Amino acid sequence: MKNFLKQFGGTPTQDLKSRYAQSDRWIKGKFRNIERTDLSMDIFKLPSIIYKQFVINRKRTPETPLPVLLFDKERFLETSDQTKMIWYGHSAIMMRVMDKTILIDPMLGSDTTPIAPVANPRFSKDTLPLIDDFPSIDLVCITHDHYDHLDYDSIRKLIPKTNQYFVALGVKRHLTAWGVHPDKVTEFEWYDSHTCGSVQITFTPTRHFSGRGLRDRMMTLWGGWLIQSPQEKIWFSGDGGYGKHFSEIGQRLGPFDFAFMECGQYNDDWRPVHLFPDESIQAALDAAAQKVMPVHWGGFDLSYQHNWHQPPEEFVKHALTADLDFALPRIGEIFTVDSILEEEWWKGFARR
Repeated sequence: MKNFLKQFGGTPTQDLKSRYAQSDRWIKGKFRNIERTDLSMDIFKLPSIIYKQFVINRKRTPETPLPVLLFDKERFLETSDQTKMIWYGHSAIMMRVMDKTILIDPMLGSDTTPIAPVANPRFSKDTLPLIDDFPSIDLVCITHDHYDHLDYDSIRKLIPKTNQYFVALGVKRHLTAWGVHPDKVTEFEWYDSHTCGSVQITFTPTRHFSGRGLRDRMMTLWGGWLIQSPQEKIWFSGDGGYGKHFSEIGQRLGPFDFAFMECGQYNDDWRPVHLFPDESIQAALDAAAQKVMPVHWGGFDLSYQHNWHQPPEEFVKHALTADLDFALPRIGEIFTVDSILEEEWWKGFARR
C-alpha cells in the first residue's frame, strides 16, 4: 500500500501553487496550453472507451516480446564529437553528448498503469535491470509527469547514479517525494535554458496536459527538450497535439539535425493532445527538422485505435511523401545522426 501511494508523487501544496502562479502559463489555478485545448470527455462515451481499450484485441501487442540489444558500454562511452543515442522503447532515450550521459524520460518499468486495476505490461521483458549496467548519469530530463514518462521504480533505481535532473515546472515535487535531493533538481518553463558541461538544454512547448491522480491534473507543466552541442542540435518533441508552437520552435531554435517525434498512442478521442503520424511529419517540417525518428511507440498499448506497429509504418509513409530523412533503430541499438537505419525490423514480431 505504501508503494501504491508513492506512485502519485508529491502534493501540490499552496506554497508550491504560489510559486507556479509566477509562470505565464499558470492561469486560474492550472497550467494551460498556448492554444485552446479541450480536454473534456463526454461521460456517455466513457463505457465505450473502456470497452474498446480493455476488451477489443486488434493485434495491439507483439506476437513475442520485443528484444532489447545488449548495452555496449565501451562503445557508448568512447569520446566523439557525434552524439550517440539509444532508444529503449516508447519515449526512453539515452544519449552521450560531449562526454555527458543524458537520459530523457527514462521510463524503464514493466507497467505503465501501476495504480490501475488492470496491468498494461511492457512489450519488452526485464528492462528495469538495464539501469544496473548504465554508466553514471550526468543528467536526467523529464518532459512531464504522466506514468509512461515518469516512472517511480525507474527514478528510485537511478538515484544512486544520477548527478542532476532537469524537469518541467512542478515535477520537482514528485522527485523529492521519491528521495531525490532537491538541490539536484532544476525546474524549467518553456524556452528556459541551462547547461550541462558544454551541452545547452532548452525546454520547448508542447500541446498536452499533466497529472498522476484525480486531483492534480494540469498541476505540472509539459514540454520537449532541445539538446545542443557545439556540433549538433537534437530535439525531443515531447508529447502533444499539433499546433502553431512547432513553427515557433523552428523559428526560435531550429533548424535541428535530428528530431525524436512523438508518433504513437494517438486516438480521435484525444486528438488535441497527441500527434497522428501525418501530423508528426508536418510538425517536424514546421520545426525545420532535417532527420526524424518516431517515438512514443514500441513500449506499451495505450490506444485502441491502432495496432502496435501502425505508428512507425504510417510515419515512414508520410516521411517518404515529404522526402524527409528518417531513422528506425532497434530497441537498445547505438546510433548517430548519420546512421542509416531504414529497415522495418518490427515486421518479424507482428501478429498475423
